[in-house]
Amino acid sequence: MKDKVDKVLGYALVIMLAVMTLDVLWGVFTRYVMSNQASWSEELARFLLIWIGILGAAYASGQRLHLSIDLLNNKPVRLIAVLIILFAFGVLVLGGSRLVLLTAELGQRSPALGIPMSLIYSVVPISGLLIIYYRLSDFKAT
Repeated sequence: MKDKVDKVLGYALVIMLAVMTLDVLWGVFTRYVMSNQASWSEELARFLLIWIGILGAAYASGQRLHLSIDLLNNKPVRLIAVLIILFAFGVLVLGGSRLVLLTAELGQRSPALGIPMSLIYSVVPISGLLIIYYRLSDFKAT
């Protein structure tokens, strides 16, 4: 199951990076060639960068490539996994879910794209759940 999650998450990150690259190229083209930058291109690039950064951290954690995991390599694996799970649950899942609910209740939308900001912020609890899943899979592996 972990291999499937890795594969889907990896492909999603690659697709988001490709879309962001095309979006930035389009923004540069419209700014310098057409002398009128597309109003939505900068906002889309910013939101994709947020998603790539936060989901990329979850992916790196699942691949055991995250810096904090390397630094604590000599400590008991179960203790580290429990600490990471507690952090991910408290900060990312609970805190991120609260942020998503608050922005949904307020009806906050992005200025250029007009999409709900709760959709943008939903990456935080999703990433937290992925990190928890990866750390729980460490328990099964040991």
